[in-house]
Amino acid sequence: MQTSRTQRDQLVQTIQALHHRGWCDGTGGNFSVVLQRQPLQLLMAPSGVNKGQVHADQLIEVDENGEVLTGAGHASAETALHLQIVGATKAGAVLHTHSVAGTVLSRQYEEEGGITLEGWEMLKGLSGITTHATSITIPVISNSQSMQDLGHAIAPSLAAAPCGFLVAGHGLYGWGESLETSQRHVEILEFLLNVHLTQMQISNQS
Repeated sequence: MQTSRTQRDQLVQTIQALHHRGWCDGTGGNFSVVLQRQPLQLLMAPSGVNKGQVHADQLIEVDENGEVLTGAGHASAETALHLQIVGATKAGAVLHTHSVAGTVLSRQYEEEGGITLEGWEMLKGLSGITTHATSITIPVISNSQSMQDLGHAIAPSLAAAPCGFLVAGHGLYGWGESLETSQRHVEILEFLLNVHLTQMQISNQS
C-alpha cells in the first residue's frame, strides 16, 4: 500500500506534539497508525531515533508480523504490542508515552494492578464518557523485556481498558479509532495521571 505524504506528516506532527509536552524525551516512546487492516500494515516511527527530530522520510511500514516492509529503520521490539492492541480493540493508532506522571504512578500502583480515577471533568474527553460522575480504571502491568509476556499480561484487560494501560516503570499506551482520537485520549489520560500524582503529593504534605 502506498503511504500518502499526509499520513506521514500527520504522524510526525503528533509525535512532535507529544515530545514537546515532555512525554517522549530522547528516543523514548513509540507510535503507529494503521494503514490497512487486510493484511494489517502499520506506519511507525523507527526504533532508536530522537522523537523530537523524527521526520516523515524516516517512518517505516511494518506488516502483521512486525517485519519492515519499507523504510531503512528498524521496528521497535514493542511493535508486537501495537499489533496486539490494534487486533483486540480495532484501534486506528497506538501512541506510547514516557511521561513522569505515568512512569511514577505505574510503579506506585503495580501491585494493585490498576489506577482508578473518578469525578474529574476531563474524563469526558474519553470516548463514550458524557459525565464527570464516573470512574475509570487504567490497568497496570509489570514490565518485562519479553513482548510475549507483556502481551499475555495485558490481553485479559484490553477489551475493558479505557483506551489505555500502563506498564510499570515504563509508561502509557493509548489508542483510539483514529490518530486524532488517539492523541486526544493520550492527552486526557496524561492529564488525569498528572492530577492524580499532584493530589497524592498534596496529601502527603498535609
